[in-house]
Amino acid sequence: MALVNINLHSTPRSRIILLFGALIAAAALTGLLALASGSVPVPLREVLGIMVESAPGVNAQIVLELRLPRVISGFAVGGMLALAGVLMQILLRNPLAEPYILGVSGGASVFALLAISIGLAGIWLTLGACFGALLTMFMVFVCSGSSAGWNPLRVLLTGVVIAAGWGAVISFLLAVSPAARLHNMLFWLMGDLSFSQSGGWYYLLLLLALLPAMYYARALNVLAGGDLQAAALGVSVNRVRVITYFLASILTATAVIQAGSIGFIGLIVPHGMRLLIGADNRLLMPASVLAGGILLVFADMLARALLAPRQLPVGVLTALIGVPVFLLLLRSAGARQRS
Repeated sequence: MALVNINLHSTPRSRIILLFGALIAAAALTGLLALASGSVPVPLREVLGIMVESAPGVNAQIVLELRLPRVISGFAVGGMLALAGVLMQILLRNPLAEPYILGVSGGASVFALLAISIGLAGIWLTLGACFGALLTMFMVFVCSGSSAGWNPLRVLLTGVVIAAGWGAVISFLLAVSPAARLHNMLFWLMGDLSFSQSGGWYYLLLLLALLPAMYYARALNVLAGGDLQAAALGVSVNRVRVITYFLASILTATAVIQAGSIGFIGLIVPHGMRLLIGADNRLLMPASVLAGGILLVFADMLARALLAPRQLPVGVLTALIGVPVFLLLLRSAGARQRS
């Protein structure tokens, strides 16, 4: 594949530096606020002291053992969903595409709910969700005929149909499952970071997905202009699309395994970042990762704090935030087009 330079909408360097500086600062501030907020508030000054000195005490245990892993997981999952959203919108040439549109979430949910319904948790929940996500990826790829040639519309329709089928299976499982299991099943379906595992392997996976995505960013820029133009400029169109599909699917599957189904992040974050920084994927993808992480950590903070000591599913908060934000983004984009 030839790397291709392409003149997109030029964003001033000062604006790029300002935006990334603001995103990094917002990530740090949101993380600190999330560590301080919850059913047991911890003053920000004390949180800073705990993070610097790891002082003993009840508040230190709350911050380091309960909230910090959740913040770390939330940032990684939000970044995965946002990056998957960028890749899906490029892949399907549809600005309304989002990470769950091809049914990966549905497949993961079916097998995770099967594990929950029979009383399994931990590694079995992870393995079930992983198997369902990978099975869905394989089904979409094979049933859409992508091995013979990529057709975005056929892939989209295949994914939508498979997602509808998984939705019917989910409804059946909820209808026949024991009442004692329904609460956990519903929380998982609505998105809940309390199911996430500790450890930083998902950060490694996010990095391993971001690196090839950035490597192919120029090719994806060209691909947005059409297949013929991309092929004429030396881009291996089918290979780039297949790689993009698998990267987006693996990111979505990992996010679902970690936190269940969390909507709107992969839809609104790429839109917002495009308005702020332009359509160059070399800038859009890292900016979306940062913004997606910030949004999910902020939503999870609200989910823990609004009705404390009760916790809301974080997916409910992302939807409540995402709907008005998406409508505002659409209105802003329409105003720009008219002007």
